Amino acid sequence: MEHRVFIYDAYVRNGDSVVVAQRLFRRHFNVGRHGPVPTRKTIVKWVQQFRATGSVIKKSAGAQRTVRTEDNIERVRAAVLRSPQRSARRHSLELHLGRESVRRILKDIHFHAYKMVGVQQLLGTDYAQREDFAVRMQVLLHDEPDALIFMSDEAHFHLNGFVNRQNFRYWAHDNPRELHERPLHSPRVTVWCAMSRCYVIGPYFFEEDGVTVTVNSIRYTHMINTFLRPELQMLNLEQDVWFQQDGATAHTARISMNALRRLFPGHLISRLGDVPWPPRSPDLSMCDFFLWGFLKERVYRDKPRTLDELKRAIRREVQQINQETLERVWGSFTCRLENCIRANGHHLKDIIFN
Repeated sequence: MEHRVFIYDAYVRNGDSVVVAQRLFRRHFNVGRHGPVPTRKTIVKWVQQFRATGSVIKKSAGAQRTVRTEDNIERVRAAVLRSPQRSARRHSLELHLGRESVRRILKDIHFHAYKMVGVQQLLGTDYAQREDFAVRMQVLLHDEPDALIFMSDEAHFHLNGFVNRQNFRYWAHDNPRELHERPLHSPRVTVWCAMSRCYVIGPYFFEEDGVTVTVNSIRYTHMINTFLRPELQMLNLEQDVWFQQDGATAHTARISMNALRRLFPGHLISRLGDVPWPPRSPDLSMCDFFLWGFLKERVYRDKPRTLDELKRAIRREVQQINQETLERVWGSFTCRLENCIRANGHHLKDIIFN
């Protein structure tokens, strides 16, 4: 404002001379010889603006709200309430409004885009089984407060990890047409672990001659007899230990169940076990809701290049799980049991959206 007023006054007082106005501006504001001063075009524009409006500052009339009218706002509100899962782009097409206009209206009426959480689909018969399992486990923990329960599972660890394509970008002036090549079948290892509130047993890798193999009942039984049993003996945990597994075919085959019943008589949590494991319930398994995500987050930090490096990283990270972490995971499991009962076997929304 001060610069514009000075320029106009110097211009008028000196016979409409742009050069004199520039020289006086440089002297008054102590601008060096090569410092910036208003150009001839700028000075003429300021002068014409003042003579036309009586002000050196251009007054904006403000953008006219041609789209965000009360009628359109109500139309957007009704459309979103009617179809809350439809995207803003689809709403804009249906309402014949610009996409950005729809987004601004949604912001004005305080609507937010919340991400949906993917969960395992439950069938109609699952709810009662999940609630019954949670009740039986609470009774078990009440009657045997020192009971040691091992929860087990397998997972695949791929050598190339996973690429988040939503955040995968290549910044450059021009498009380098960069491709991210991934093999159709990435080398991987299949890992088995069992964890309790005190110990983690594993990892055990299902492989033959260094090559990853599919888990079947024979290989699973071999793991029980040659790996799990010696590990329990080494920990002096051969009695009064409960063992949980999911309902995978390799787990519940006759040969597998016979081996487990001999090792854990009367203490087997499984489909067809002493305490039935509810189907489609990874949210109740410590391996599923904690262990695999925890390990993968750490294993891939160093970007292992070979399967041997990948296996070493998995062993290292499993060994570094401390007692405090195990206690927290156990606390989360008991909390999930309570939430499952309150939700009558439905999804644990209090846990998911906490």
